[in-house]
Amino acid sequence: MSTSVSIPSEVTSALPTGYAIRPIQKSDKQGVLDVLAVLTTVGDISNESWDDRFDYISKHDDTYTILCITDEAGKVCATGSLIVERKFIRNCGLVGHIEDIAVAKEQQGKKLGLRMIQALDSIAEASGCYKSILDCSESNQGFYEKCGFKLAGVEMAHYYKK
Repeated sequence: MSTSVSIPSEVTSALPTGYAIRPIQKSDKQGVLDVLAVLTTVGDISNESWDDRFDYISKHDDTYTILCITDEAGKVCATGSLIVERKFIRNCGLVGHIEDIAVAKEQQGKKLGLRMIQALDSIAEASGCYKSILDCSESNQGFYEKCGFKLAGVEMAHYYKK
């Protein structure tokens, strides 16, 4: 995972005292997966599967950025991802996809989700993206509007059986 991402000081200084935001590390496996379980089904991910996926994402750090927020004890308490899509439209433009924003239940209410969105959105802009987009449930629409996002369409999905 790239350690060269630049997170604006406005984001880092707005975190609670002792909290930090940074790219995930291979050693963050359990903390990241525990936080993601607040959002959706994670599954039983072996160390080998985690390492393989982590290594792949790390090798493609111009496409993937996965951050975490840690508390004063170093425990992962929030996570979020940015995927940069390369397009042909808009002069071969770039679009940032913000995904998997999750905050540990006991850490909610501290604006960690807002800080994660601000960090990822800033990285998308600095990467040359002409916009950032995300999908969310209707119940989360108000949160993302407070983060500066606007309703801009309808999400469609086609799920596959495994």
